[in-house]
Amino acid sequence: MYALVDANNFYVSCERVFRPELNGKPVVVLSNNDGCIIARSNEAKALGLKMGEPAFKRKTFLQKHHVHIFSSNYALYGDMSKRVVQVLKTYSPAIEIYSIDESFLDLSGFYQANYELLGKNIKEKVYKHTGIPVGVGISTTKALSKIANRIAKKEKQYQGVAVLSTARDINRALRNTPIDDVWGIGRQYYKFLQSKGIFTAYDFTCMNDNWVRKNLTVTGLRLKKELQGISCIPLESVLPAKKAIATTRGFGKIITDKKYIREAVATYATRCSEKLRKQKSVANILTVFVHTDPFKDNEPYHYLSKTINLEFPTNSQKELVKFALKTLDLIYREGLRYKKAGVIVSGLESAESIQTSLFYHVDINTNEQLSKVMDGINEKYGRDKVKLAVQGNGKEWKLKQEMLSARYTTRWSDIPKIKCG
Repeated sequence: MYALVDANNFYVSCERVFRPELNGKPVVVLSNNDGCIIARSNEAKALGLKMGEPAFKRKTFLQKHHVHIFSSNYALYGDMSKRVVQVLKTYSPAIEIYSIDESFLDLSGFYQANYELLGKNIKEKVYKHTGIPVGVGISTTKALSKIANRIAKKEKQYQGVAVLSTARDINRALRNTPIDDVWGIGRQYYKFLQSKGIFTAYDFTCMNDNWVRKNLTVTGLRLKKELQGISCIPLESVLPAKKAIATTRGFGKIITDKKYIREAVATYATRCSEKLRKQKSVANILTVFVHTDPFKDNEPYHYLSKTINLEFPTNSQKELVKFALKTLDLIYREGLRYKKAGVIVSGLESAESIQTSLFYHVDINTNEQLSKVMDGINEKYGRDKVKLAVQGNGKEWKLKQEMLSARYTTRWSDIPKIKCG
């Protein structure tokens, strides 16, 4: 048996833990640069606010309905996610952290357990220890536990916990689950399946195996088997290394000075190098892009990008920044008003076996030692305590975060204070 534990409106819930007066009130969290709505409380959903809506277009509406607005506080959300996972690990050592707000648990050790009672216990313990409300779906496969979780959160009579263990319960759930709500069915597959008269998860399980394999590949066939109660998708207790890494950000304001764009690109290349070293990978390909504001109706939109093959595979901050700035020089156009930039590294391979170039001499050992020392200092004393001079201070281009809450759990000065008497 598998359990899927999914936090309710996770970003909003994290804010409410430290601002309990917001319970029962409409709350939204915005994307980077205070752009679009990416999390909504149930009260905000009831007002008709949609995911992905640009906040500036709903400014008057948000004010009229007294909606509480927050900038994304990823330091807080990441730490709260870790706390939830720590609670879940007390139930099973076999856990897959599927996303920041979702985790799968392998419950095979709970032989003949009362799974509904177990689910309620998980739900209550997570809330007691973290303040985060969660929904729990339990069934015989990961795909079915996804459906159970959907039922637990959408149908009030389940009170946040749903168990699909009998053939009758599973059959009823499949018949009531639209095909576009099935895990792994994206927009294109949804349109295709609807055109073939497949509207529910149950319809999908009735299709011929060969037809499913032909039209949805072996991945689709595994999904069908999972919905039929045959476990085909194992728990991934170790996350696979990423095949590409990107760091992209919108600027807090329009930038026209190349100096500040260089600072941003150097910083984004640095972030990519940090992520590469964390997963012990090196990159062979680098892409840099910049673009103007696509929402300015009175200005033409320009998107400029360039991809290069690196002269040798690397995860060195010094080398990646150097290549990124050279690539920026190739695409930068004077006179444009830039709104966003990004760096993407791909062609990743293990850092344990690097094939160097005969025609490009670089001291790999020195770069590794430099990166190790910088990583150690920054991990101990805070990000960018030691950095390359070209990164600047970021004041001209940093993200707009006008409604950022405190880092209640990761910064000493932001720890909530309780006054007695």
